[in-house]
Amino acid sequence: MIHKYLLTLPRKKEYTPMRNCDIKFVNKEITPFGGLSLFFKMLEKCHFEEHVMQSGLPLQGSNRGYKPIQLILGLFAGVWCGASCFGHLDVVRYDAALCDLLGWERGADHRAYQRYLNKFSQAVNQRVFGNLFRWFFSELKFDNYTLDFDSTVMVREGSQEGAAKGYNPKRPGRLSHHPLLAFVSDVRMIANYWLRPGNTSASTNYLSFLEDTLSKLEGKRVGLVRMDSGFFAKEILDYLEMKGLHYIIACRFNNRIKYSLTHERKWIELTDGLEISETIYQANGWEKPRRIVMVRQEIDKRPKAAGKQIKQLELFEDEQDFGKYRYSCFVTDLDLPAKIVYDSYRGRADSENRIKELKNDFSIDDFVTNNFWATEACGNFIVMAYNFMSLFRHALINSNKKKFLKTIRYELISTPAYLGRTKDKHILYLARSLKTRQSFLSIWEKLKDFSLPYDTEKS
Repeated sequence: MIHKYLLTLPRKKEYTPMRNCDIKFVNKEITPFGGLSLFFKMLEKCHFEEHVMQSGLPLQGSNRGYKPIQLILGLFAGVWCGASCFGHLDVVRYDAALCDLLGWERGADHRAYQRYLNKFSQAVNQRVFGNLFRWFFSELKFDNYTLDFDSTVMVREGSQEGAAKGYNPKRPGRLSHHPLLAFVSDVRMIANYWLRPGNTSASTNYLSFLEDTLSKLEGKRVGLVRMDSGFFAKEILDYLEMKGLHYIIACRFNNRIKYSLTHERKWIELTDGLEISETIYQANGWEKPRRIVMVRQEIDKRPKAAGKQIKQLELFEDEQDFGKYRYSCFVTDLDLPAKIVYDSYRGRADSENRIKELKNDFSIDDFVTNNFWATEACGNFIVMAYNFMSLFRHALINSNKKKFLKTIRYELISTPAYLGRTKDKHILYLARSLKTRQSFLSIWEKLKDFSLPYDTEKS
């Protein structure tokens, strides 16, 4: 007799081997990236090619050279498809169907991109990307925005120009570049990108960078500037106040600031384990005192709290507080309540997500050449590819969930397709399942009505 318990056990599934089959080849050119048609259609509706050619690009020295616009679009396509170095750009070269879709006779070898980028100098970069960024942001209807500044470390393995030993928390002592970036937080886009040698500090050349950023955002109003403690410097504070730009900057801890934090008595509890206060502080060399907002978080109650511990026992008035809190403080010219200042600054953390996306999804730190200005030019083109992807997300996907490029690559870009032709026009045949065809079609229909300037309030 079979026990009733055994009857309830799931039956073990039988292993089914792969169907016995042979392989054959077809002559039809098929692309695995048919979804790129959506993105190139958007660039066409933006008249991108026209504006790029008017930006002052360096010309090819030979008639046999590839057109600059083909190399730029090829770089965009490669990055969007997952290329993580120049060698991977051959994914576009060998995709005959994609080249045919874009009207190219042949795809460019990855060395052609490097040769062309070597034509860029500091002056060319300023001219080309100044024009491109000004055009791009002039076509976005938004104003009174938040501007975040941050720097990052890009580790270098070779002896590229500008690679030097500097601040490198993950790989100390290794050569690196230390680029500076400006983010428009409100629309999740990047307003400026400068490559710098690895031995520079966060604030090096910042004032020139800010001037350049404001020129690229010509006609837009900056409502707030946010920066981390690497930019806590008298010159920067004086300059922002001279320009009439409101700011929140994290303070770099020195003994006077630590003393103020550990001897502050008037803490207001915002939530369990989180307290806030404020004071007036004047550092040595400052012509006037400035407002400081202070935050402390109890480690036991908030183990993942941001901030720094103060490990000097002699600074504490009450020994019981030693090692109990993590502290943060921010200098600001805003008259808003301290809690609003703190909440406003916390939004700056999103710029870290933009940097991670640039590195992980767009591989900006892996596209490097021996020529410093060529590497900067390539980085700026990748930033432009990022901004257009962000515009695509805002205008055409328009979802509450801001999907990363990797997700969009799986859901849209990776669509097998081949190009056919009827009597009077070309047709792109896409291999999409019935469940996903409607979402693809809806974006295609939106593209028919898409044009610049784009009203960001729609998103």
